[in-house]
Amino acid sequence: MASVAANESNNNSSKTGGGKKNPKILNINVGVLGHVDSGKTSLVKALSTQLSTASLDKHPESRRRGITLDLGFSAFKTTLPEKLIQENPDIGNNFDTLQFTLVDCPGHASLIRTMITGAQIIDIMVLVIDVNKGIQMQTAECLIIGEVCSNAQELVVVLNKIDLIAEEKRESFIENLKKKLSNVFNKTKFANCSMIPVAAAVGGEKRAAVAEADRLKAEVDT
Repeated sequence: MASVAANESNNNSSKTGGGKKNPKILNINVGVLGHVDSGKTSLVKALSTQLSTASLDKHPESRRRGITLDLGFSAFKTTLPEKLIQENPDIGNNFDTLQFTLVDCPGHASLIRTMITGAQIIDIMVLVIDVNKGIQMQTAECLIIGEVCSNAQELVVVLNKIDLIAEEKRESFIENLKKKLSNVFNKTKFANCSMIPVAAAVGGEKRAAVAEADRLKAEVDT
């Protein structure tokens, strides 16, 4: 299991107005890395329920250029998995909520220092790969950064944009890609990592951006 940053939102004696103790939160930092335009921020947006002021490319320059320029932070919470409690009884005794803090790292080559900064604070690494392009230059750099600069011992590979593959060819295409990628990852400390096919923004990033713009316009007009 990856190392975790365990935080309690308040001490055990803290109470809310209703007299109920505040949840004791076990936090895991998840670094989301990958080549520029692989869909990292779209994935983070799909997962997140809590956003910081620096999340989802809110900076005007990020929006203008269409890329992530700085680290973005967001999170989602869930109940503690039974398997985790069984394997680590102390966690079940001391915490009641599991929080994943997503660290959205830039993928552009010129922002590699920012990438390294993000890698240094993560417990688990998520590497986002555009299935239509496979491993690209920054994908390889992110993998090296994850190996050398992070404490992460676990890697989850997200094979994104599968909706852009013809449905009748999708399954065989993904299986073939997984076999090729396994040959790469098995030479690293992340051997036998999980690979999960997804479509973080159905129809592609541009279509998702247009849909979001239309949604915001409709909110303004109503």
